[in-house]
Amino acid sequence: MSVEIREVLTKKDLKKWVDFPNKLYKGVPAYVPFLMPDEISTFTKSENPAYAFCETKLYTAHKDGKMVGRIGALINHAANEKWGTNAIRFTRFDFIDDYEVSSALFQKVIDWGKERGYTKVLGPIGFTDMDHEGMLVEGFDRLNMSITFYNHPYYIDHMEKLGLEKEVDWVEYKVEVPKEADPKIARVSDYIMKRNGYQLVTYTDRKVLMKEAYEAFEVIDEAFSKLYGTVPLTPEVIDSAIKGNISIINMKYVCSVKDKNGKIVGFALLVPSIAKALKKSNGRMFPFGIFGLLRALFGKNDTLEMFFIAVKPEHQKKGLPAIIMQQMIKVLSENGVKYCESGPELELNGEVQGLWKSFNAENHKRRRCWKKEI
Repeated sequence: MSVEIREVLTKKDLKKWVDFPNKLYKGVPAYVPFLMPDEISTFTKSENPAYAFCETKLYTAHKDGKMVGRIGALINHAANEKWGTNAIRFTRFDFIDDYEVSSALFQKVIDWGKERGYTKVLGPIGFTDMDHEGMLVEGFDRLNMSITFYNHPYYIDHMEKLGLEKEVDWVEYKVEVPKEADPKIARVSDYIMKRNGYQLVTYTDRKVLMKEAYEAFEVIDEAFSKLYGTVPLTPEVIDSAIKGNISIINMKYVCSVKDKNGKIVGFALLVPSIAKALKKSNGRMFPFGIFGLLRALFGKNDTLEMFFIAVKPEHQKKGLPAIIMQQMIKVLSENGVKYCESGPELELNGEVQGLWKSFNAENHKRRRCWKKEI
């Protein structure tokens, strides 16, 4: 039976599109579901401010009466303008091991791209750098993070058969947290703060953190601006990210560094891993999933995910990362944290990966953005 491709047009369609990976990867130990309400919100125009500079079309594939795949086609006008590209993106590309299915889905992206005058397709990559990006190509046996895609190993064969090739890779590290901070790092950190007039800031008042979060995101936006595929974060995107996450941040694992004028020049946010909680609840918050998520975020948790470690470019070579690392190691060791997951880092980003050289760190995953001329 031939493959039937349907466009996602209703809320009911969207829920099925979002839920498809939970069925495809059922029983896969390394798979971690997305949080369903977040994914639905991401692809709802009235709830995601990135639609101000993006357009999407979502598709599902059906064969023998069953859903067998999905894909999202995404036009990111801000990215094309910033990088001078003429590309359409794809995201959330999932399918059974059937080339007829993957080919039919991918062709819908190509067709829309050609219709709109685009000459290149890239992916998987999304709305902004805070969206999920990169297809797993190494580390299929490792538990996925809550902020990254999982996919079957056979996806690689399909990508190559579809005529795609590597655009760029991201690598991920599992970093073992020292039982105590290195006195040498502490001395270096103190020296750097005194020499440059830096002030380390920690947070106990959520209202203060929310107020300063906007300035912190400006640092994040500037620090990551030269990284592959990033787009400028609009005030609306920043506002949505802050308001959507401020209430669930464990403030023990956030800090900033201010300069002598009281301006934030460095910022770090680590989040207790919710991967196991998401897996247990299958990505659903209700009726009981919310309790597991809260235990993971605010109870004992030996693994944290690094969401942001950002330093303003003009301060990156002044040793400021040492201040942040010193603080984080101290807090992590005090709270019994054993491991940190770095999240995707561009393989050529030596400055960031250099942070892990003094730690027991394992490069345990690799993911890829593919490209094809169309």
